[in-house]
Amino acid sequence: MRVSLVTIAVVMLCAHDVYANVQPQKDFDLQRFAGKWYRVGLAYDSPGFVLYRHKLKISMGILTPMANGSANMTMWTQRSSGCRCKNYIYEKTDVSGQFNYFSIRHNRMKDITVVETNYNEYALVLKHKKMNREFTQVALYGRSQRLRPQLLEKFREFALALGFPKESILTPLAAAEDCPPAEQ
Repeated sequence: MRVSLVTIAVVMLCAHDVYANVQPQKDFDLQRFAGKWYRVGLAYDSPGFVLYRHKLKISMGILTPMANGSANMTMWTQRSSGCRCKNYIYEKTDVSGQFNYFSIRHNRMKDITVVETNYNEYALVLKHKKMNREFTQVALYGRSQRLRPQLLEKFREFALALGFPKESILTPLAAAEDCPPAEQ
């Protein structure tokens, strides 16, 4: 038992160093990044996430740049009760491609880094928050719900390189109906 706890602690410290070294997309362009994105891949190291991973569906968001360099993100997620909409303000930081936003759910600031994108097809995004321990997510976004297998593999390799276990990396199923609803 003692060896396991020490091993976990060492892995957590090493993983934190890896996350700290992740850099945003060079010459990130918020205007080119704007528009509709689908979250087609997710790696999440929260123990509570395991219970819900089979329920996760592809979600859709629209990122709208603001005049001050920040961005508004509206996300729609398909739930059994219908579409769920959330709005976020991604506040610009001194580093292009990195943003902060306040999570009402967790009552704290979170960091967002656009690690890699070609703007017209995919984006790898890292979300990090410090609560009672470090929590990190890696998301794969696509301009469509289906991406080339090479991009899905790139996402998996990136998440594995950051220390995510294979079972925490998934590509959700498409939602049964369109979200947001037609009247949105």
